[in-house]
Amino acid sequence: MGGTALLAVAAGAAWLLFVTGLGIGQGGIWRSGLIWTLGALAGLSFLTIGIVIAREHPRNQVGPLMVLLGLAWIPQQILFLPGDPLWALALCGVWAAIACHLFLAFPTGRLGHVSYRVVTGLAYVASLVLSVTQALVRLPLPTPLQHIVVAIDTSSWQATVLISGAVLVLTVKRWQRASVAQRRAIAPVTGASIVATVAFAGDRVANLFPPNPVQLPTALVMLAAFTAVPLAYLAGLMRSRMDHGRVAELVVHLSRRERPDTLRDELAATLRDPGLTVGYWTADQDRYVDADGRPVDLDPGRGRAVTRVDQGEAPLAVLVHDAALLEQPLLVEAACAAAALALENERLTADLRARLRQLAASRRRMLQWGEAERRRIERDLHDGVQQRLLSVAMTLGLAEAAGANPGRAAPLIGEAKTAVLAALDDLRAVSHGIHPPVLTERGLAGAVKELAAVSSVTVAVTCDLEAAGPLPQSVETAAYYIVNEALANVTRHAAASKAWVRLARHEGRLLVEVGDDGAGGADPARGSGLAGLADRAEANGGRLTIDSPPGEGTVLRVVLPCA
Repeated sequence: MGGTALLAVAAGAAWLLFVTGLGIGQGGIWRSGLIWTLGALAGLSFLTIGIVIAREHPRNQVGPLMVLLGLAWIPQQILFLPGDPLWALALCGVWAAIACHLFLAFPTGRLGHVSYRVVTGLAYVASLVLSVTQALVRLPLPTPLQHIVVAIDTSSWQATVLISGAVLVLTVKRWQRASVAQRRAIAPVTGASIVATVAFAGDRVANLFPPNPVQLPTALVMLAAFTAVPLAYLAGLMRSRMDHGRVAELVVHLSRRERPDTLRDELAATLRDPGLTVGYWTADQDRYVDADGRPVDLDPGRGRAVTRVDQGEAPLAVLVHDAALLEQPLLVEAACAAAALALENERLTADLRARLRQLAASRRRMLQWGEAERRRIERDLHDGVQQRLLSVAMTLGLAEAAGANPGRAAPLIGEAKTAVLAALDDLRAVSHGIHPPVLTERGLAGAVKELAAVSSVTVAVTCDLEAAGPLPQSVETAAYYIVNEALANVTRHAAASKAWVRLARHEGRLLVEVGDDGAGGADPARGSGLAGLADRAEANGGRLTIDSPPGEGTVLRVVLPCA
């Protein structure tokens, strides 16, 4: 910072010496010494503060624009002396175009909208044309050309007022679109630039009717406002440094936290963004969640930005904050570094809350599913097995009544036997829905191979389950139904020519993978089948992931704890 200050002072001294040297021999100061002094302060402030900003923020174009404006101010400063050199007249308006560029490009240094670029381009063209015209008026020109030059010079104030009005309109619209944090950051410079623009247009109009009582006050207000613009930016730069000092306070506050849920509030206060949202990474869900376990939207919309916080190469958290903070990346980085330990603790808490929320939702859906299954079984028993058994009882009653007539009793007994066998089939179907007998008879590997054998799609099965002993019954049942439903989805929706199932047990976890070469594009949000698989996995403490790019098939993976 010391080298930057020395460079700025040296450049300012050279500027002042150059302007003073040009003014030697010009005689007294025009209007008053106050005009020349304020003009010198305006040019010096843009030049010196522009150098400081360019050194502190090399990627921001505001600093270079201020330096250019300070250099372009020299012809304007010469016009405050008597004599009005033609070269100064021909260049005296360039600084106004650069000022227009600066005001519209603030605070990023970029002209983000087409309207900003159009107005800035018109300002450069008008400043060059009108300044050169002002110099040509002093020269003897042919009569036709002289008339054109005079006409342009006479109407120059109209172009100045129109462009100044456009700058004001765009500046006000930018203020209206800005968020609270953005307004706080741009308020000093925006206010000074609005006053400077209005005073510049007023000074141009006042000079149409010299001398008049408002001419000098308008010029003084204009020069004071332009001097205030770089000073306001410098004040904002100093405030930014003070904001960095608040990071130390953040560390103290976090060490004294009585409640764990105040981290977001502490970060919001440090970054001065009341709408700040903190998202914590949960590896099991492969997403960011807030402190209550709810998913965090990483597309926050206009005026908001997302900054990712990593711990080494592993994701830790994200901050969804005001886009104005992108102009202070070091502040955000310092705040995140100071809160890294607290963020890690909060991440673990948020992960636990997300698991509990997810588990509760899954169990609630499984209870609903269980209730629906209970009603289905009750309905199947009532409408199927019960009715058949009632029919058997009635048939046997008729056979008993016809006992003295064997020719009549035999068909009734045969009918009852057929009804009993049908009731047994119905009972097997109902019990199969409760727990597949094939699991008890052949185990998970054999049951899955039987599912593959009866599938209408060619299915390859790979199993690696025997080394670690038998699986818990609940895990076997969940895995069986997951494979069953997944293969049914392949048959109904995938339009696949082949599929595969892989079962592997490793480090206390069972991996169930079902893939196909079909159409892809599977989305749990569009149907209840995949959502039901996710619920079944989560109800057993597992997690389901789906990789299904359109046109490239689908791979469904479920990891179930089985230790």
